[in-house]
Amino acid sequence: MRDHVNRGHSRIASLLGMPLEVRSAGALVYDEQDTPYLDCGGYGVFFLGHCHPDIVDAVAGQLGRHPLSTWALVEPNLSRAAQALISVAPTGLEYVTFVNSGAEAIEFALKLASLNGCRRVIAAEGGFHGKTLGALSVTGNDRYRTGIEPLLPGVQFVPFGDVAALKAVLESDAERACVLLEPVQAEGGVRIPPDGYLRGVKELCEHFDALLIMDEIQSGLGRLGFWWGCGQEGVCPDLLTTGKTLSGGVVPVAATLATAEAYELLNQDPLFHSSTYAGNPLAAVAAGATLEVLNRDNLIEHARLVGSDLLPQITEALTPAGSHIIREIRGRGLLIGIEFATAALAGVFLTHMLRERVLTSYTLNAGSVIRLTPPAILGSSQIDWLLGALERSAAALVGA
Repeated sequence: MRDHVNRGHSRIASLLGMPLEVRSAGALVYDEQDTPYLDCGGYGVFFLGHCHPDIVDAVAGQLGRHPLSTWALVEPNLSRAAQALISVAPTGLEYVTFVNSGAEAIEFALKLASLNGCRRVIAAEGGFHGKTLGALSVTGNDRYRTGIEPLLPGVQFVPFGDVAALKAVLESDAERACVLLEPVQAEGGVRIPPDGYLRGVKELCEHFDALLIMDEIQSGLGRLGFWWGCGQEGVCPDLLTTGKTLSGGVVPVAATLATAEAYELLNQDPLFHSSTYAGNPLAAVAAGATLEVLNRDNLIEHARLVGSDLLPQITEALTPAGSHIIREIRGRGLLIGIEFATAALAGVFLTHMLRERVLTSYTLNAGSVIRLTPPAILGSSQIDWLLGALERSAAALVGA
């Protein structure tokens, strides 16, 4: 890794004594010594855990049959996956474009917004939408944009959760805008907006003829205990992006969903956008199998129930650390953020959790927040493992 991948990453791995991850199953990841680690990280990907047998079997069958398509003929798995995704999407979304990653889903949504006459992009401070150039231009953190500007012209940022601020920006310019938001800011530090915020945003977009893009790449498909974060307030955006969970933790896949009106220009010119690997048979089968498992096993409701129990248990386990170390614990469903007084404390806590063999996620736009994104299949003994690790890691910070 040091010689041919990334020296900085290699130094971090050496300092933390990171082992090699060589296999995985369920909620566990195993190192080269076959030592198990409880995976409560993975940046939201492993909602179904690792190597879910139904998804692996579906992908393995497709791998031996027809892994990539020529696009010269019709590929049926793509249509089946799109139909399955629309069946669980907010009412009003009718078209799906599959892509390979969340950042690509955002890129396509911005491209479609531009095609629909949007010349301004309004995004939220603290938001995160990927690290390709276009996605970075709407990411509300200067750290990742510094040195590579200018990116997209006409990008404006407003405080997350502030309807009045959005209204002021929308009415400040007659040019059509698109508004890009996350229902809950995951990389922003698990920031949860006030009730009614998304409804207020939708009403403003309708009033000002702005196109609403909802980034549900990390929040969607059950992570918040609901199919979609925007669905909790009955909001249907013009465009919705999804990914992470859609992969089933097996094959990378993401998608952009659109209303018929927002998509119509692509119906008129289907070659306006294309991608060689996007929507390939392996990805389509993985997405379709994931949606089937989510429906069949009632995992969305299960995540809501587990999350509602887990948040107060985590709060109790960390209370002895005191507010001078841990400022706040917040979450929705199985997206939980622990905010520390400093980024340094968060980093030390992450290291202690690794020693407890629990994997957590660093938060890109909020260095003082450590995220827990456990799978919906977490068992009772694994919850006890997590709570014990949290308690001991917090105690270690107090002792230091």
